[in-house]
Amino acid sequence: MSRILVSTGALLGRPNGRDFRLLESLAPCLNCDGYELMIYESWYEKEKELTDFLGHAGLSIPVIHCRKDIGKDLAFGEAELTEKALSDFARNCRIACAAGAEKLVLHLWSGRISDQRIENNLTAYAALNMIARDNGLLLTIENVVCNQQDPMTHLRALALRYPGVRFTFDTKNAAFHSQLEALYAPENAWLGERVAHYHVNDYAGGHMEWDKLLGRVLPAGRGRIDFDPLFAYVRGSGYTGDFTIEATAFDETGIVDTDMLCGQVELLKQSFCQTPPTL
Repeated sequence: MSRILVSTGALLGRPNGRDFRLLESLAPCLNCDGYELMIYESWYEKEKELTDFLGHAGLSIPVIHCRKDIGKDLAFGEAELTEKALSDFARNCRIACAAGAEKLVLHLWSGRISDQRIENNLTAYAALNMIARDNGLLLTIENVVCNQQDPMTHLRALALRYPGVRFTFDTKNAAFHSQLEALYAPENAWLGERVAHYHVNDYAGGHMEWDKLLGRVLPAGRGRIDFDPLFAYVRGSGYTGDFTIEATAFDETGIVDTDMLCGQVELLKQSFCQTPPTL
């Protein structure tokens, strides 16, 4: 049975100090099935405090979103940065195990360098996947936006090189590159077969409008994406994995709009997890 998760990145931001302890008080206000925990480098110095918290908080955290700059460090191809990236990834795996997670989401390419040296990123996948498997975790690669080519090109290259690779498909990122409809195309069955996780977010811009991508993540229904084909595709595909809502819910004071998130959870439950009645 699919679970509807909320990203902790939707709850914790600079205005509330990214304080993971807030999750304990926020959880009773949310109707989700669990959380996708977003890891920040600033948490590394508090790793024991974080893992102790995760051990006693009683939160369901089946998915960990790895530190976003791991892919950026890998892109440069420099030995010291590559070693740092792999060490960071291993640390993220330890946190995932402490949280009882099953799955990792990774930005294999990231930052300003993005996919400018994509071969370094593609090559690093093998080592990353081995670390994840050694920790009993499923590694998934997200269709992160690119500034040179596009996510589909790189996901296809990964699928050809590593037949067992699995993906996280983000609707916002796909729409940014005008590639959301590509998910439904018969010739891209290789993609749908490898999707192990979905991020469901809206996008209000056109093709590669960077200023419409930056800033707050929009909830479904607040942008330009037509979600009906996605809902129909997923229901018809037999997918039983999880979905994550990443819509930014905190304001400039750090207060979290739990009502908006609860509405998103209900929307996704009705759209993905229930079979529409036959008329």
